[in-house]
Amino acid sequence: MTAAAGLASGADPAALGALRRSRPRRSHRGEAPRTTALRITGQIALVAALLLLAQWLVDSGTVPPIYLASPTQVLAEFPELLTTQNLLMHTGITLYAGLIGTVLGILTGVALGIWFGLSRGAGRFFSPFVSAIYAIPKVTLIPLLTLYLGIGIDHKIAVVFLFSLFVPLFNTMAGIKNVEEKHLKVARAYGASRAQIIRKVILPSAAAPIVTAIRIEAAGLLVITIFAEMVASQGGLGYLVQRAVSLYDTPALFALIIYVTVMAVAIIGLVNLLERRFLLRWKQR
Repeated sequence: MTAAAGLASGADPAALGALRRSRPRRSHRGEAPRTTALRITGQIALVAALLLLAQWLVDSGTVPPIYLASPTQVLAEFPELLTTQNLLMHTGITLYAGLIGTVLGILTGVALGIWFGLSRGAGRFFSPFVSAIYAIPKVTLIPLLTLYLGIGIDHKIAVVFLFSLFVPLFNTMAGIKNVEEKHLKVARAYGASRAQIIRKVILPSAAAPIVTAIRIEAAGLLVITIFAEMVASQGGLGYLVQRAVSLYDTPALFALIIYVTVMAVAIIGLVNLLERRFLLRWKQR
């Protein structure tokens, strides 16, 4: 019964208010608190069961320790990584190369996407070259970059840049080309200049695919950097992973996988925060 129906039928408004307050509250996604609590409890129980199963499989000898590490072995490995293997130093090396390469790739890709999207002549001229470079398997270029740049930090930045360039470029071009024509007509009708149309209409309309590209590259930042370090490097998390593989150090390998996963989730969360705080505000101006 709604409030209006209740008043029309002569029901007591205080009773209707009490009835509404007695209904279970739901979260912003339409899920009741009890359902949320049950879901979270079930997720925690599933993770705990998997951990106990892994512990039992290793302790009982059902799975050889070279293939699987128990949770207790993985936890015991973290102090070793922090003290003797300089985990934080290698983390800094990976993040430095990954952030610089990704930022350069995103900025270059967005800039080229804006240029190609706004200039039909430039887009048509460079389109075959961009498509040809994009079609080249990037893995085949890594040996060349190693030959040209060695195995230092420049090599990793170049690899990450190469992998991070094309998604922002293509997303930016697609966002500009898909701008609503009626928005452009309205801006022209009000006498907006070309620069104002680009800044007030085209770029805000293309913000969504650009943000999507940034989120994709942020999610792959660690993956690409670690891959480059595993191919050829003398430092970084990829170097530690490769070292653990070569030594058949399964606990260290699992510990590094968990560590990298937590870092990747934190980076994606940071990108989502920046999107809400800055990018979406800019789009609404």
